[in-house]
Amino acid sequence: MSEKNYLILLDINVRKRHYHIRQAGRIIKFVVQLEIKVGDEWKEVIRYDCAHDYAHKDFYNIRGQHKKINLRLDYEDALTMAEDDINENWEIYREKFFKGDFPRG
Repeated sequence: MSEKNYLILLDINVRKRHYHIRQAGRIIKFVVQLEIKVGDEWKEVIRYDCAHDYAHKDFYNIRGQHKKINLRLDYEDALTMAEDDINENWEIYREKFFKGDFPRG
């Protein structure tokens, strides 16, 4: 079993948190999350994970509201999607977070 856990700074107050566990060549647990520092606190903006035993993503806004979307993917594909999506779209997510909007699923 291998476990990876790291943070990547994307901008001065924006970071990506990555965590996954691989067992027998398969992802058995993962979280990839975009976070923004608001004041002294890091806030979730978008989180991909497999809590509740299925791959999904949660969107959050500055008001603390959130929206959950079932990805209907296996964990490996969901982890890849999470990495690609946050790497490519974190600036859009940051903007929508502060406006109080949710991105489209």
